Amino acid sequence: MCSLMYRVKPVQQALAFTLCVRPTGKSRSASAQNTFIFPALTSLQPTNTGKRFFCTRMNLRDGLFFRQLFESESSTYTYLLADTKSKEAILIDPVLETVDRDLKLIDELGLSLKLAVNTHCHADHITGTGLLKQRVFGLKSAISRHSGAAADVQLSDGDKLTFGKHYLVVRETPGHTDGCVTYVTGDQSMAFTGDTLLIRGCGRTDFQQGSSETLYQSVHEKIFTLPEQCLIYPAHDYKGQTVSTVGEEKKFNPRLTKSLEEFVDIMKNLNLKKPAKIDIAVPANLVCGLHEV
Repeated sequence: MCSLMYRVKPVQQALAFTLCVRPTGKSRSASAQNTFIFPALTSLQPTNTGKRFFCTRMNLRDGLFFRQLFESESSTYTYLLADTKSKEAILIDPVLETVDRDLKLIDELGLSLKLAVNTHCHADHITGTGLLKQRVFGLKSAISRHSGAAADVQLSDGDKLTFGKHYLVVRETPGHTDGCVTYVTGDQSMAFTGDTLLIRGCGRTDFQQGSSETLYQSVHEKIFTLPEQCLIYPAHDYKGQTVSTVGEEKKFNPRLTKSLEEFVDIMKNLNLKKPAKIDIAVPANLVCGLHEV
């Protein structure tokens, strides 16, 4: 385990701590444990060890807790955010197979889960939202009103999801699907982009109402307009990467730095296989992940 500390911009007036945890492997040396970096300038790149790094962040002044979790079969990231004072929490993109893990962590931390939200109707895994609703009294689900999926809260552009004194702002970012949204923290320091924007990539646009032109517009108008130091947390990564920034993606994303015409041509020629679980996942996710919920 290594503690990584940085100072956020003066306007935020707080110290933020980033803790990166390796789920397996030996403890790092004392010198490695005392390494300091600036995550807005340095992504946590994969090493040759094959280990995946996970992140947690807590703003000690403002009381925002954040934890990044991973499901290996679909390479899906789930995100837990909480107000450290009220203990109210929100879970982004839960996966059915990891509901027990997530609830155990929430219980250990003494948090009260208020909202389980999805960035879109997923095709590669079944959401854990339905099972979570069965097991957590009073829990509400949320998804875009354009997704066609059932949820307690149907979201629109500009809506706010509140937990304690913190909140996420909904930005509609269609293109991968009609119902894709990006959740942005109130101080615009973090954006949860779903499949719309990945680290050095983006979601496919060849099914589920996908549109390359729409995705390109969504990213450039709704995500690339955020502050350059804003941290990008996607729904998936297949190369061991955990986080990027708006500035990095504007400069290095091999698809979205192209012109619209070039981007459309790239997306048209990806020739990707159909997601293995699409015929099971999409029908289930349209009804909150469980047909009986």
